[in-house]
Amino acid sequence: MSLPPLASGPEGPAGNLRPLLDTVLDALRTGTHARGGPLPAGGPAAVAARVRDAVGDVLPDEGDPHALSTLVHALAEGAADPAHPLCAAHLHCPPLAVATAADLAVSALNPSLDSWDQAPAASALEALVTRALAQEAAMADALVTTGGTESNQLALLLARERHGAGVRLVHGANAHHSLPRAAWLLGLPDPVVVPAPAGTLDPAALDEALTSIPGPLVVAATAGTTDAGLIDPLPDIAALAAAHGARLHIDAAYGGGLLFSDRHRPRLTGLDAAHTVTLDLHKLGWQPAAAGLLAVRDPTDLTALHQRADYLNADDDTDAGLPDLLGRSPRTTRRPDILKIAVTLRTLGRNGLATLVDQVCSLAHTFADLVQEHPAFHLYDRPTLSTVLFRPADAPDDTVAAVRRRLLTDGRAVLGRARPDGRLWLKATLLNPHTHPDDLAALLKLVEGNTPA
Repeated sequence: MSLPPLASGPEGPAGNLRPLLDTVLDALRTGTHARGGPLPAGGPAAVAARVRDAVGDVLPDEGDPHALSTLVHALAEGAADPAHPLCAAHLHCPPLAVATAADLAVSALNPSLDSWDQAPAASALEALVTRALAQEAAMADALVTTGGTESNQLALLLARERHGAGVRLVHGANAHHSLPRAAWLLGLPDPVVVPAPAGTLDPAALDEALTSIPGPLVVAATAGTTDAGLIDPLPDIAALAAAHGARLHIDAAYGGGLLFSDRHRPRLTGLDAAHTVTLDLHKLGWQPAAAGLLAVRDPTDLTALHQRADYLNADDDTDAGLPDLLGRSPRTTRRPDILKIAVTLRTLGRNGLATLVDQVCSLAHTFADLVQEHPAFHLYDRPTLSTVLFRPADAPDDTVAAVRRRLLTDGRAVLGRARPDGRLWLKATLLNPHTHPDDLAALLKLVEGNTPA
């Protein structure tokens, strides 16, 4: 039996990869065609059955030369397609083709960013691009993460290492679940939850909490809530944190993309007052997951992450000029997700990214207009980012939930859900800049047609 070919090597990747790419692209095409919509029809049991049939014996004695085609087809047929205009439930963006192509190069070359001799060019690229992105947020440096959850956890870790294990998190009731979870994982005191009656953190309640709780404290604000895409009053929160001597973290995993847009960037006023900022380019950055960052104002905060392993960053190697990468992440083996980001920034430029951000925000307003003008629906509020909450007029919550599940099970539309005021609302998160107003009208018609009179 001959040995299987590698993705790359001294002769380059083209000879071994090119025919396999044709196989993958064909299987993606046929699988997408078989799915026929934004989600596979039939619900979880039917999808699982089709996957079992495609996989068969997971580890057969003899290999199957058609496995690549079979399994890619099965994955595409059973996928939620974020590029479909009726797939609009989550902060799950359709990735740019150029970013996806760059990601293929990373997979083929397989650098690992735990030591310079495994990733010479990738480590240099990451240093350049992370600092440039940090400067966009008025920060000094940034680390690449797997997304908002890791970034928020790292932000609290840096706060703990700077201020001690007794540092206490203060966050709004609207904050992402990863923040209190990070406090638990890090062994911090139970967080203080500040009311957010209008969906954003209430400054008066925050002032009261900061006045009554002994420090040290770290305040977490949100720029782009998961449920409704709302932005906390960042200047007011920053002023309160400073007045009370509290550290400030801003979770801008969703809203950070507004930094690329001259039109929408002013909504992030106050971001520059943060000590740490979470950014996430697999949301309003159109990157394949994962593409998160944690930006820091004070680079000395990052010394807390420093580790020494002789086989990776021996002192004499570091003294001789080999870059030390272990302090750039709590992970060891780490792929260079920075390449797809760098390619996107260079290919589209600031204006190209701004066009995408402006387009999806405009689509949200278009959809809100359609909902507001339709007598069969209620609109929760005008959109702040690209999220629209709506519900069938006068429908009870169990009906709203059933309509959403019916559309999911039939594979015709993918909508999220939220309870911003105690009632259940359907959530449309519009991240596809190619969506047309006619698609939005069709989405509304589908919901109406599946809502009992």
